[in-house]
Amino acid sequence: MSEPPGATVTLPEAPTATEPPKALTAQRVLPLRRPGRWIATAVVLILVAQFVHGLVTNPFYQWDRWSYWFLRPTILDGLLITLEVAAYSAVLGLIGGILLALARLSRSPVLRAVSWTYVWAFRSIPLIVVLIFLYNFSALYKTLSVGIPFGPAFFSFDESKLATDMVVAVVGLSLNEAAYAAEVVRGGILSVDQGQHEAAAALGLPKGYQFRRIVFPQALRSIIPNYVNQLIGLIKGTSLVFYVSLLDLFGSAQTMGSTYPGDIVPLLLVVTVWYLILTSVVSVIQFYVERYYARGATRSLPPTPLQKLRTGLTDLRARIRREAAV
Repeated sequence: MSEPPGATVTLPEAPTATEPPKALTAQRVLPLRRPGRWIATAVVLILVAQFVHGLVTNPFYQWDRWSYWFLRPTILDGLLITLEVAAYSAVLGLIGGILLALARLSRSPVLRAVSWTYVWAFRSIPLIVVLIFLYNFSALYKTLSVGIPFGPAFFSFDESKLATDMVVAVVGLSLNEAAYAAEVVRGGILSVDQGQHEAAAALGLPKGYQFRRIVFPQALRSIIPNYVNQLIGLIKGTSLVFYVSLLDLFGSAQTMGSTYPGDIVPLLLVVTVWYLILTSVVSVIQFYVERYYARGATRSLPPTPLQKLRTGLTDLRARIRREAAV
């Protein structure tokens, strides 16, 4: 309906910036309902609760005997041997893996062939076979000598006196670890962008300096997660040194289980808990090492567990305040 000429038309007032429309203030955005997620969460929680209840209440586990054995000197001595073997093997295996990876990437066909053959052989032979073979190595070579190749020897020594149980275990694990570490290191080096190599070469930097200061630090971002998996496998693989007469953590528990047959299950649980502790410590160290080498590669560093906890608590308080305001 049109208004007569000269009539005053009153328009509705527009909402100001400080006073939003009432229709908007009355609305509330509801989150999307996800019943499947809640059902799956409830099922998982029930299964976890049942598992924990059975683990605690089942008398077959004998948790009183577990607490008795957990810190016994015999177990702790075996744990110390496990740590020594794992530490020596990890260092020597990583050094050997770096050398093998560099040989595999070199321009020398002989170095490439030898490196490939080494990796192929030790990845094919089971670790227990390597350890037993080294344990009986003195049957093949009773003496070892150092001198001119195919010439006179300067001095020789008895192999059986040199190859103690600890040496056999460390050498066997290191030889096996070097084969896997070589592929991890080689993959990390190949992951570095080719432009980095070209830029370093354009600056006229020596090859060794390029590798130490430019290529290898960037390759570590890819090497660390994969090698930590190898390191965890190495820690668990130390349980095989029991077969070369070295009483590590598993060997000590196995010996005590033979003496006390009724405590086999608690002793196995002791070994399980100690291995869980060792791998958890390695995983925590892995997180902070990865975080350190992520500098410059990501816009923001991944939050630490403490930072995640603080953020979660802050978000929870903010949500509670919003719910109370409504």
